[in-house]
Amino acid sequence: MNDQARSNLKAAFIAMIAFGLFATHDVAVKILGGVYSPFQIIFFSVLLSFPLATLMLMRDSTSGHLRPVHPWWTALRTIAAVATGFSAFYAFSVLPLAQVYAILFASPLFITVLSIPILHERVGVHRWFAVALGLVGVFVVLRPGSAEIGLGHAAALVAAAGSATASVIIRKIGKDERSAVLMLYPMVANFVVMAAILPMVYRPMPLEHLGLLAIVSFLAFLAGLCVIAAYRHGDAAVVAPMQYSQILWAAGYGLLFFDEQGDIFTWTGAGIVILSGMYIVLRESIFGTSRNTPVLNTKTRYESGTMPRVNLFQKRAKRDH
Repeated sequence: MNDQARSNLKAAFIAMIAFGLFATHDVAVKILGGVYSPFQIIFFSVLLSFPLATLMLMRDSTSGHLRPVHPWWTALRTIAAVATGFSAFYAFSVLPLAQVYAILFASPLFITVLSIPILHERVGVHRWFAVALGLVGVFVVLRPGSAEIGLGHAAALVAAAGSATASVIIRKIGKDERSAVLMLYPMVANFVVMAAILPMVYRPMPLEHLGLLAIVSFLAFLAGLCVIAAYRHGDAAVVAPMQYSQILWAAGYGLLFFDEQGDIFTWTGAGIVILSGMYIVLRESIFGTSRNTPVLNTKTRYESGTMPRVNLFQKRAKRDH
């Protein structure tokens, strides 16, 4: 085994740990979601994430102000991130873990479609086929007509679309905007919006639940650092597909904590969606047919605006270097 192969193996292992931490984060969200409104969970998650964000801002040596260079794109990304955070947290609260992941995995499909009007990317017949295949997988999971589709399923789809929107906008404006702007605007917007709604849904929280929320914030931050480490050690084409390992964590956690046993439709649909997403990644990396590689460069999970995005500062550091 040569050095590159060993590095890729190490990167894949670190990525598996990272997405395991993300899955653990989602388990905590699901536990809290059985007691509290997503608005309350997000409010305290953002509040407890601000100290981590402050530490990251202290390391930001770039000069400038906090006024966005692209205000309208920044506003759209902020709205998309807030909608994604609420939708994802709600979906995890009411749906089985594996089912939520199966729908969220459709995000690369939305990224591929949105890259056409936003990035002016050319999408060939192969990736259109992958998008169509992925949508078939989503329909298999949802089973319209034979199973009841509720708000949780709609929320998961909104989260996938919102996350894709935020990711594509980062690809468009990320070179011009300060990392602090890209990180702070969604967090502050979440804090303001959730604070306005909080009095209507608030329930007193015991100390152990506040502690669990602190763990949620820390897990997301630590997982982000692990994702960065994985990309430093290995090729993006190796690391990016590791996000799909979350379905394995979901299976284990779902059975262990919530007595969830995914049905054949969920697993079949998830397999189809994963296959289509991995094909898109391969088209963008190994075959080199994509100019902007929007999916391949989505280095972490859905954009929720509830945590500091450590990968934003990684990109800035690389550009400065």
